[in-house]
Amino acid sequence: MIVLAVTAGLSLAMMLAWAVQRRARNAGWVDVFWTFALGAAGVSYALVGGTGGPRAWLVAALAAAWALRLGGHILRRTCQGHEDARYARLRAEWGERFQRRMFGFLQIQAAAAALLSFAMLLAARNPAPLGVGDAAGIAVFLIAILGGGAVDEQLLCFRREPANRGQICTTGLWHWSRHPNYFFEVLGWCTWPLLAISAAYPPGWLALAAPTLMYWLLVHVSGIPPLEATMLRSRGDAYRTYQARTRAFLPLPKRRSK
Repeated sequence: MIVLAVTAGLSLAMMLAWAVQRRARNAGWVDVFWTFALGAAGVSYALVGGTGGPRAWLVAALAAAWALRLGGHILRRTCQGHEDARYARLRAEWGERFQRRMFGFLQIQAAAAALLSFAMLLAARNPAPLGVGDAAGIAVFLIAILGGGAVDEQLLCFRREPANRGQICTTGLWHWSRHPNYFFEVLGWCTWPLLAISAAYPPGWLALAAPTLMYWLLVHVSGIPPLEATMLRSRGDAYRTYQARTRAFLPLPKRRSK
């Protein structure tokens, strides 16, 4: 019952997101609603319908912290009035059909959120006592949320400087990765399998689907491909040079070809 209620809630949240972005003429609001709705789904799964206990409260706290950190960042960016480059590209490509197609696209995002949030449900329902796996999950979560906050702030500071307008950010971890924010986002989703998997709870292994899905979405579908296409159009050869010397995902020095 809770699964159906959460899934329906995610669908309704994305309907509201569609209405708000249409009125504001800024599809960046979509990501704000998606993030907060997914965080709320995690909290609901942790605290409603289960047996409670320390792990449930831990899952609720981590889900809320993730949503507040990422959602707050996206909200601040959206309130500045600039539409995300990915949505601006869709607006240009879809033309007069943008709003109609956007409605269906947001329901697909709701379905993706439903799949991702299921990992939080599995983590909250793990009956094993808190142990090493949970400590590892907390450590991974802290690295991810602090790292994601740091690279987002590095990019914001870079964009605040008028001299950097039209330039490519290569400061901090952006020197080693073209999308370090995506790396930390995927890393954060590795938290839930660490909390869900135990010898006493075989279904917990299904939580591995969450970081796998997030990696696939960000690296191969809705993250890197459309964003890089936009950057190549706006930055041209400068971005191609950046691509040649910088990894797309992992924030590590790129191996030089012989």
